[in-house]
Amino acid sequence: MLPHTQEEKQHVEDYYLGQSSNATIKFLQKVYSENIIGHRHDVWDVHASDGRWWVITNPTNLYSQDQFPNMDYAVTFHMGLCLRIPRTEEQKQSDFNIKPFADTLNQISRLSDALRQAQNLDDYQSIGVRCRESLLSFVGAAQDIAEWITQDAPKRADFRAWTDILCNEILGGRDQKERRHLLKTLLVESWTYSNWLTHAKSSSWHDAEMAQTTVESAIGMGVSTIMRHIRMVPDACPKCSSPNLFPETGVRTDMTNVLWERPVCENCGWAGTPVVVRELDSEEAEIITHEGGENTGDCIVPDVPLYKLERPVENR
Repeated sequence: MLPHTQEEKQHVEDYYLGQSSNATIKFLQKVYSENIIGHRHDVWDVHASDGRWWVITNPTNLYSQDQFPNMDYAVTFHMGLCLRIPRTEEQKQSDFNIKPFADTLNQISRLSDALRQAQNLDDYQSIGVRCRESLLSFVGAAQDIAEWITQDAPKRADFRAWTDILCNEILGGRDQKERRHLLKTLLVESWTYSNWLTHAKSSSWHDAEMAQTTVESAIGMGVSTIMRHIRMVPDACPKCSSPNLFPETGVRTDMTNVLWERPVCENCGWAGTPVVVRELDSEEAEIITHEGGENTGDCIVPDVPLYKLERPVENR
């Protein structure tokens, strides 16, 4: 039995009872944990009134121990479900590469360091310059990450024009009016204030702090909103309307050096369209660690072909 928190145990109990509401849990324990590419999967042995089950996390799923008497077999099957994304002969249009905002976020980090060392007017004006550069880096990365609907594309450094384009597309429609207004106003006013600070002759450290804080907040909100739009993450599950969506990551069997991500509903299991997040380096792709369990070295060959997974509801 592996150590666990009460929150982990409660999550497993709630999940199982959500799948089999008429059952009662007699005993459960965490027996194994495996970390693959930075994602931990815990295995719980659940004894219930309607049978004995493996509950495996991230994403959480259960498997009948009648079908999977060997834990290693269940873990292997679960990993296959997590990592295998169906392949088409031609890559779908939605399978585009999402480039990260790494340079922009690095600039924001350096901006915080510069603010801590700022002591005079030249330093404060330099903070303004850095804020402008960070905002331009943000809209530049946004232009590279996807194709946006434009008739006549403005110049790459036209911050205000690109702010309008981005906000109008990622937060389009009447229902998004307030969100669109907030993001657009925050970005534009950050740009205006940064320009003022760059040339101000009587600014103070607090002016520089206001610029740094506002720009960091505006870019953070912009990156988050754009990534949700690009990765096609809805506000709620389109199948059951649950807001409990989480990102599921994995690799394809034919592209093991690329990390994919899709939104998944914790309640009903709905999964969105997978998109490329980034390429994995060789060390990431090879890291697999585990805790608990015993390696018997035996090969597992199912006695009966597995055509259908058993669910608790089928046993009631």
